[in-house]
Amino acid sequence: MDKETQSTLREAIRTIKDYPKPGVQFRDVTTLMGNTQAFRRAVDELVYPYAGGKADKVAGVEARGFILGGAMAHQLSVGFVPIRKKGKLPYETVRIAYSLEYGIDEMEMHRDAIKPGEKVILVDDLIATGGTAEAACKLLQQMGAEIVAACFVIDLPDLGGRKKLEALGVHVHTLVAFEGD
Repeated sequence: MDKETQSTLREAIRTIKDYPKPGVQFRDVTTLMGNTQAFRRAVDELVYPYAGGKADKVAGVEARGFILGGAMAHQLSVGFVPIRKKGKLPYETVRIAYSLEYGIDEMEMHRDAIKPGEKVILVDDLIATGGTAEAACKLLQQMGAEIVAACFVIDLPDLGGRKKLEALGVHVHTLVAFEGD
């Protein structure tokens, strides 16, 4: 990715200090999504390495991963799989529990969303500690998916999420990194 594109993306991401708690700098991608040029560039950069039949589906993590994943699936001409918080899907689901900073949560997907052997790209807006992305990867693998990559607009490398996914053998593709967060 060229420096102009990276600069455009970084400038389109709003930083909110002390949210959701003191000391946190929240990286808000909704401003990027509302910027026509930045959103288009972000989706193009997320899609580019996987064009040409390298995936069968894109799986997006609730909620901003739905926006990015839908756009990616459209550009790649593949299906989209929503990975949601527990209790929000209407059909038979498979579920995985994962750790949060202060407890445990669960995410799920429809049991028939992935066929064994399908190549899947996981997408979300940001990778921090990697707990949510790791759980999503394990859920997809449990259903027999081959994870092509996990893609994120933002990487917070100091929090170790990328390394956690790479330790699972998952290729990680990010567009911008914010050090020190």
